[in-house]
Amino acid sequence: QVQLVESGGGLAQPGGSLRLSCVASGRIFSHNTMGWYRQAPGKERELVATGSSGGSIDYADSVKGRFTISRDFAKNTVYLQMNSLKPEDSAVYYCNVHYRRLSKDYDHWGQGTQVTISS
Repeated sequence: QVQLVESGGGLAQPGGSLRLSCVASGRIFSHNTMGWYRQAPGKERELVATGSSGGSIDYADSVKGRFTISRDFAKNTVYLQMNSLKPEDSAVYYCNVHYRRLSKDYDHWGQGTQVTISS
């Protein structure tokens, strides 16, 4: 049973910062990609940032230069440092771990953490 537990969401002012954390536990294939997605009301879930166990990192264009994803492999934890926050960053942020094992794709999701950017 894979479990992802997120923390760090909340309310911040425009221009402010927040840091999200996600701890993964359970049986997870070592070659994986962990990342963050978000979903705003009335919109589809979208990729924010991902980081693979091989070191590849990907960002949505809308967050490049403002958000930084990092991983602590020893702790099975992924972080998202969010700076220069904008009201349009408001959403529920979900942690994800993806891996492929024996030709089958696996995706696991956290419960989500609310991020609200407002003055």
